[in-house]
Amino acid sequence: MRVLWLLIMRGAAVELRMKIEIGVWRSFFDGVFFFSSALLAVFYGAALANVIRGVPLQIDGYFFLPLWTNWRTGPEPGILDWYTILVGITAYFALAQHGALWVAHKTEGEVSKRARRIVKIIWWVVASLTAIVTLVTFRVQPQVLANLANHPWGFIFPTLAVAGLVGVIISVSGALSPKRESCAFFASCAYLLGMLTSVVFGLYPYVLPARGGKALSLTIYNSGTTDHGMRIGITWWIVGIILAAGYFIFLYRRFAGKVGAGDGHGY
Repeated sequence: MRVLWLLIMRGAAVELRMKIEIGVWRSFFDGVFFFSSALLAVFYGAALANVIRGVPLQIDGYFFLPLWTNWRTGPEPGILDWYTILVGITAYFALAQHGALWVAHKTEGEVSKRARRIVKIIWWVVASLTAIVTLVTFRVQPQVLANLANHPWGFIFPTLAVAGLVGVIISVSGALSPKRESCAFFASCAYLLGMLTSVVFGLYPYVLPARGGKALSLTIYNSGTTDHGMRIGITWWIVGIILAAGYFIFLYRRFAGKVGAGDGHGY
């Protein structure tokens, strides 16, 4: 419900910002857009951390999580604890870096320069938090380290994340040409992809670990649907992903190029 309200606030801010040409009006809705977007990033990061850490699943497959308990990752955790908040903050800075790189890529002049300056500062925060989150995740969810130890080829995923992060700082260092701006943004894409795939690899075969023991956890084996349902699902997934890819290809080709200060976007 909280996420739904934040999504509504984002949409309302975009829609209402340009309705009245008053500085205070626009500044207010700029603030609403920033506030809701920032909290969305933190909430999504905290939600992912809950999956990594695990939840108190019962034998019937149900669980309940209060907003917080004692802020520890024990057998009876809350939605928010020190680990989920840490991952949420990491997600915020990682997506802030990603967004700033997109702004630098799509704009010119002072806006683009300011975005690049922000990236150079945020990068050190993202790099530090990434290292910290990685180390504490090994402690909070031992399955991640076990999977890496048993299947060393899985190091390709964290290596992709590290390479993407290094690619960002190399690309934004010095004067950026349009080509290097694109490289910086795609390097950030590689970092995010590497982090997410590392989570998937690290948790396998668990879909949702249980804090009360492995026997109560949901895995790809005990939580899957029937073969018929899987075939129907993959068929419609293929159709849906083709439509979504086509839409985004059209969208980005339609709005290709940089946005200038006088292009009538109200900024």
